[in-house]
Amino acid sequence: MIEIKNLTKKYGKITAVDRLNLSVDRGEIFGFIGPNGAGKTTTISMMAGLLAPTSGSIKVCGIDMLLHPRLAKQKIGYIPDRPYIYEKLTAMEFLKFTADMFKMDSRNFETRAEAELIRFSLIDWADELIESFSHGMKQRLIMCAALIHDPEVVVVDEPMVGLDPSAIRMVRLLLKELAASGTTVFMSTHTLYIAQDLCDQIGVIHKGRLIARGTVEELKQRARVEKADLEQVFMILIENGELRIES
Repeated sequence: MIEIKNLTKKYGKITAVDRLNLSVDRGEIFGFIGPNGAGKTTTISMMAGLLAPTSGSIKVCGIDMLLHPRLAKQKIGYIPDRPYIYEKLTAMEFLKFTADMFKMDSRNFETRAEAELIRFSLIDWADELIESFSHGMKQRLIMCAALIHDPEVVVVDEPMVGLDPSAIRMVRLLLKELAASGTTVFMSTHTLYIAQDLCDQIGVIHKGRLIARGTVEELKQRARVEKADLEQVFMILIENGELRIES
C-alpha cells in the first residue's frame, strides 16, 4: 500500500531524509519514531504530496506520487500535527469543502459527514464556526476531514497532540478499527507507549536514515534487551545508530 524507494530530501547542504526505503502492507499500522529533527515530518509531508523530494519515489496503492499526484492523494487521508483550518467556515462547510476536493459523490456527503461528526463527538457543533472550537475540537475535525472520503491509506503526524484522555482513547480504538477493516495507517509519534500498543511494525529514523525496523520484539532483539519497554529500546537503538552514522 505504501512503497518508498531511496527517498531523499535536501535543504541546501542539509540532508533531512537520506535514501529512505520502506514498504507498508494493507491493514498494517506502521509507527515511525525518532528524535526531534530526525526527518519524520519531512517524510510524512512528502508522502502526503505537500513537499517534493530531492530524489527517490513514493507509491501509494501502486500510484506514483510524483507522476500522478492527484490520483495518489485521493487514496490518502492526511492528519497533520496541527489543525490548519480556515476558521470562518462551519464544521459542515469545512467537510463539504474537503469532500469536493476529493471529488466525493455529493449524494453520499451528508450521510458520511454526519457519521464522522458523530464518531468524533462534534455533531452538536456541525453548524458552528470553527473559530469557536478548542484546539482538541479542531484536531478532531481534521480527523473527520481526513476520513470523509474513506481513504485506503491514513497518514498521521502526532495523532494525540492536543487531545484529552477520552479523545486519545477514541483515536486509539479508531486506528485499530481502521486497520482491522483493511486501511493502512502510517503514524509518526513521540508517544512511545502509543506506538508500542498500536503498531504492528515500527521504524526508527535518526538523522534522516532508517536505522531499525521490526516488531517491538524484533527491535528488542536488535537492541539486545529482553525485558525493556519501547522507550529503553529506542534510546539504545539511537545510541547505536549515532555510532554507525558518525563512523
